[in-house]
Amino acid sequence: MPEFAWPWLFALLPLPWLLRHALPPAAPTAELRLPHAGLDLRAIGRALPRGVRRWLPLLAWLLAVTAAARPQQVGAPLALPQSGRALLLALDTAGSMGIEDMDLAGQDVSRYAAVRAIAGDFVARRAGDEVGLILFGSRAYLVTPLTFDLDAVRGQLDDSAVGLAGRETVLGDAIAVATRRLLKQPAPARVLVLLTDGVNTAGTLDPRDAARIAAKAGVRIYTIGIGSAHAVLGDFFGGSMPGAASDLDEDTLRAVAAATGGRYFRAADAAQLADAYRAIDRLEPAARAQQALRPRRELFVWPLAAAVLMALAALPWGAARRHGACA
Repeated sequence: MPEFAWPWLFALLPLPWLLRHALPPAAPTAELRLPHAGLDLRAIGRALPRGVRRWLPLLAWLLAVTAAARPQQVGAPLALPQSGRALLLALDTAGSMGIEDMDLAGQDVSRYAAVRAIAGDFVARRAGDEVGLILFGSRAYLVTPLTFDLDAVRGQLDDSAVGLAGRETVLGDAIAVATRRLLKQPAPARVLVLLTDGVNTAGTLDPRDAARIAAKAGVRIYTIGIGSAHAVLGDFFGGSMPGAASDLDEDTLRAVAAATGGRYFRAADAAQLADAYRAIDRLEPAARAQQALRPRRELFVWPLAAAVLMALAALPWGAARRHGACA
């Protein structure tokens, strides 16, 4: 049986009767004239019995209100796969993430390119989890709120780039943004995966303080430090100097993970990065009530079409043959 999305609109059914008794009688209206000769829409009304023609406006109004109430055909409930995890990915987009010291499928790629490829595969396997994306640099931004639409998360991840959120690193602010977004989820389900290749250089909140706040909120943080341990950069004079990986603040990342019951991973190459994601992939799912989706098919078009036809048949159409020349 069909259901109505807005059944309260049926309260409008007595509106014509109320208007008829509340407003003064209208003056007789002239027949409607059509500009195209050869058409005679009076035949629509003449083909119906007189008793039926008298009820056409009422039937048209009833069908119009029925269409406005949005009749729907509701299907059988479909269970949604749901593990119960609410997982936010927080990715560093600072300038150093553009250093090409990662080996991915035999090719030298930038740190962020490796992260984007492997994190994309990680997201694709998150069926049943709510996943969101945070990008941070000079500031932290929630790019994709928690959602079951994994394609949307992967699309935003593919469109992201180094420097998109600024050239600095705000670890503490990124943790704070994630904690605030995860508070609406059941406590056992709150997970943050934070990936960076540097040290906190900006922002208003120290990462360790942010981790203590996250721990009180029941958020588990898994941190990943990325970058080759032997990365070198060319200097202005043609010599070499240590790469940005030497600036990786592993002590802070370990402390953040330990304070929240998470774990720290070191990813010096793409293989270790993939191993870190696989380890996080084996997190115990949290229990959560099963959700069900009931597919709905809109049916309003049928009563709406019938209402339009009845309204056309009830109108006082004039003879186009006789009045066409006057239009």
